[in-house]
Amino acid sequence: MSFTVWVAVLGAVLLTLALTSSYLRWMPVTTSAVCLLLGVAIGPSGLDLLKLSLDDASLWMEHLTEVAVLFSLFVCGLKLRLPLSDKRWRIAFGLAGPVMVLTIAGVCLLLHWGLQLAWGPSLLIGAILAPTDPVLAALVQVNDARDVDSVRFGLSGEAGLNDGIAFPFVILGLVLLQADSNTGLWQDWILRSVLWAVPAGLLTGYWMGRGIGRVTLSLRIHNEDSTLSPNDYLALALIALAYVVAEAIGGYGFLSVFAAGLGLRQVEVQSTGASQPPAEHLVQPVVGHLNAEPQHAVHGDTERMEDSQVAAGIMMGDMLSFGGLVERAMEVFLVTLLGVVLIAHWDWRALMVGGVLFCLIRPLCVALMPWGSLLEGRQRLLIGWFGIRGIGSLFYLFYALNHGLSDSVATLCTDLTLSVVALSILLHGISTQPILARYEQRKKRSPQ
Repeated sequence: MSFTVWVAVLGAVLLTLALTSSYLRWMPVTTSAVCLLLGVAIGPSGLDLLKLSLDDASLWMEHLTEVAVLFSLFVCGLKLRLPLSDKRWRIAFGLAGPVMVLTIAGVCLLLHWGLQLAWGPSLLIGAILAPTDPVLAALVQVNDARDVDSVRFGLSGEAGLNDGIAFPFVILGLVLLQADSNTGLWQDWILRSVLWAVPAGLLTGYWMGRGIGRVTLSLRIHNEDSTLSPNDYLALALIALAYVVAEAIGGYGFLSVFAAGLGLRQVEVQSTGASQPPAEHLVQPVVGHLNAEPQHAVHGDTERMEDSQVAAGIMMGDMLSFGGLVERAMEVFLVTLLGVVLIAHWDWRALMVGGVLFCLIRPLCVALMPWGSLLEGRQRLLIGWFGIRGIGSLFYLFYALNHGLSDSVATLCTDLTLSVVALSILLHGISTQPILARYEQRKKRSPQ
């Protein structure tokens, strides 16, 4: 298909969503579910307007999904304003660590004993499907920087952390498929892919975010241009540099980009104060503020605020807005493409795999964690259900496809992954808004 046709279809999908947004807002369905169905409708099984061969497109699809995840992880890090010493971070660490490892093990055992697959493909598919998605899970993440709800904060932190932490197990699955298991391979995997790559990625991104944030705020305050600087450039630069530096030293770029957003947010917390409202809610930039005089560029009582608070507020607000725009556009495009290829790659075994993963493995793994007073019973049930699979799993799929899988294993991984992700988009897309609405109503009736 020509580039012109692709752009035309993407434009038509975006226009359809824009014109119907007022109706979709009142329907118990997410934009992702609508895009998936639109993709099926315009694909070979529907109007036959678009065709896509994953064999030919796997390389650019890997990079496209990677860019989508990077933007989403950065925005996710920017949203998390609580200091790292806050106890609610234990929820995120528990979900991204033990819960995800248990989920990988559960899916691996299910595929090996239930579908009679070898251990290599079972582990690889388990690692691909294990991480919850930072792109499609926006509805269940924190609403804004003032939102400290345990469910939303925990899911946001999980989405930011687990995409990078799943990488070692994807690599391990590829190793098991491509080489004989021996002590040397296991030692190399543990040392390089776990003990080095994970902390290297987190620390690199976090300190880059804090360092660049401090320098940027200092320069803007000194030059009195806090309202005129293009913060989207800063977002792009920090995402790119955090990713490249981490990868260059053998760390995980996904974790680095998430940590960079988190480190940048901590700079804003220091300028405003952890107990104070986030600065971007006090100094909302007006439309066209890049062309406005500084004294007319913001709303709010800025006379009582420090210059660092004003600069940090505008910087955070602009970056969240820019990152969110890119994130939504990528979501629409990639989920529509998933719908285009879905019927050709549908695997009925995904009904069993997805059903057990969504309804048994994920909830059971969450329930097994000793949360104590961090989460109530209904909050544990919510977190157990909101294990949304999406763009992150697609990236790991295409990464694996581009690293030497045999034809039979490639077909198996592709069909099961695309089918389970599509099921997640539909099931969670239909259930998310009603369940969240009921949860919020109950919170209002019985505030914690």
